[in-house]
Amino acid sequence: MPNKKYASQGHYVAPLEDTPVAPIDKLDESQKARSTWADAWESMRRRPTFWISSVLIVLIVVVALFPGLFTSVSPDKNCLLANSNGGGEPGHPLGFTRQGCDVYARLIFGTQASVTVGLLATLLVTIVGIVIGALAGYYGGLLDSLVSRLGDIFFAIPTVLGAIVLMSVLPSRTPVTVALVLSIFAWPQIARIMRGAVLSAKNSDYVMASVALGVSRFKILLRHVVPNAIAPVIVIATVSLGTFIVAESTLSFLGIGLPPSVMSWGNDIGQARTSIRTSPQTLLYPAAALSLTVLSFLMLGDVVRDALDPKARARR
Repeated sequence: MPNKKYASQGHYVAPLEDTPVAPIDKLDESQKARSTWADAWESMRRRPTFWISSVLIVLIVVVALFPGLFTSVSPDKNCLLANSNGGGEPGHPLGFTRQGCDVYARLIFGTQASVTVGLLATLLVTIVGIVIGALAGYYGGLLDSLVSRLGDIFFAIPTVLGAIVLMSVLPSRTPVTVALVLSIFAWPQIARIMRGAVLSAKNSDYVMASVALGVSRFKILLRHVVPNAIAPVIVIATVSLGTFIVAESTLSFLGIGLPPSVMSWGNDIGQARTSIRTSPQTLLYPAAALSLTVLSFLMLGDVVRDALDPKARARR
């Protein structure tokens, strides 16, 4: 009887039990496959810009949620005209507005409205853009054509200009209203980016394998395509948050955003423009807070973009 170690042609074939197999837990860490998000986190945590922007953003969010922790002075009460455009003094380090209100207190409490509009607008635009872009890119056909033409129409309307027209006819102006108006004109950018990412992901091998296994198209879209196509959307959403904060401030500065009764940086900047020569601090401090907030989100967006960019990861 022929030896099992030899094939019929006479060539030696090592039996399965003779082949050593290294256990998985013995493999070197560098040989283990890592996900895109793990690679992104590894890249971001090595960047000082990531930690600086993250600390600033966390501080801004805490101020917006708990303004009472940072000042005990009422921002709209006990305003004395005798303190109009006054400089800093004990208990009021940044001076007073033209109406005699504390600049520091208004700066702290104004954070809430500005950040709320930015977060709500970003959340709405991201959700709408992901849903519309994913459906259009994955199913294509008539739906894709309709979404593309509708997106082109909204792309032709500048976001701030469209918001100015729409806000001027609305009876109520609240942070939610401003966020809704901004999201109406800003969703096509996210939708177009999501559509392009889905078009690239739906032709991948893992999608073809799922189709061959009989998985429904909608389940493939939710479980495989969207999670692998959402990275560029996260980058744009991070940058857009700062853009929406600027848009709210612009609308409030023009007098068609949040009403004067709502404290925001845009309202304070608009009210301070009449006294910029005599009391520049009333304009400087809210403008500096606005610039620092927007800069923080832009810095974070740049770091996230570099971490999630496949070409940048390949170069590293």
